Amino acid sequence: MHWLLLVMSLPTRNATARMRIWRALKQAGCAALRDGVYLLPAGAATQRAFEAQVQEILAAGGSAHLLPLEMSDAAQNEQFRRLFDRAVDYAELKRVLDGLRGKVKRGAPTVLARELMQARKAFAAVVAVDYFPGAAREQLQALLDEIAQGIEARLNPHEPHAPHAANGNIQHLDAAAYQGRLWATRKGLWVDRMASAWLIQRFIDTEARFKWLAKPADCPKRSLGFDFDGAAFTHVGQRVTFEVLAASFGLEEDAALMRIGAIVHYLDVGGVMPPEAAGLEAVLKGLRETSKNDDALLVAAAAVLDGLYVAFRKSEILATN
Repeated sequence: MHWLLLVMSLPTRNATARMRIWRALKQAGCAALRDGVYLLPAGAATQRAFEAQVQEILAAGGSAHLLPLEMSDAAQNEQFRRLFDRAVDYAELKRVLDGLRGKVKRGAPTVLARELMQARKAFAAVVAVDYFPGAAREQLQALLDEIAQGIEARLNPHEPHAPHAANGNIQHLDAAAYQGRLWATRKGLWVDRMASAWLIQRFIDTEARFKWLAKPADCPKRSLGFDFDGAAFTHVGQRVTFEVLAASFGLEEDAALMRIGAIVHYLDVGGVMPPEAAGLEAVLKGLRETSKNDDALLVAAAAVLDGLYVAFRKSEILATN
């Protein structure tokens, strides 16, 4: 197994630099073999982390050597791996999450949402330095998803709440059989419903008509509901409605659409944050505030998504040439 070894020394007089570098090494999840000798598994990210500290050490008047280390001894590799065991960190997180889960049905939803955000940040910090992930990480991720689903159900009782662990099959459909249909979803459009309506209108049913529902029970029998429990198209497993529609109608090979789907997924249920997500969220929030109704909102949002799609298409084409 390959490792990276940082051997360093710093002038004793520069206490500020010593503290700054020590904190950075701790944040990177380094294992200290002895004073001034730090270990990380070899990899691009850990290489960058160590190289950044080498520059800091040299700038502070110290010395630093970054050495590759290959261990063929299985026992020694195992001993090194144990230095990166995050069991204690995960156990503390589980204690916090168990307490949060116990409050989901009785606590104030907005307070719970803030606590969940803090827990997600703490989890992400541990995951960032969990170089040998195992069952503990998977268990806590599932627990976070469960808690998030329970809080979301309290905050938005009409939102689709399909279990994240579900592995429902998505049937492949012919868009030709879905032309000129009435599509229905809940009023007060937000990201997933907004983007799904755009996807339907631009790529699935170019003659689509839309009905905005006060509640899912108002969905007309002959219409195609989307993004609510029991709808024809809604969340399946970890996929949001936009992703389900794209998969259903064979649109997943369109890389630009999938980039938009990744943003929609993040803004709807969280996960890995695409770089464009914050910008799109801000724009859509502004459109929602300035649009007089959902019809006007969809027109405005569609123009933004059209532009984003064209930009993504162009970048994808340039990347392949």
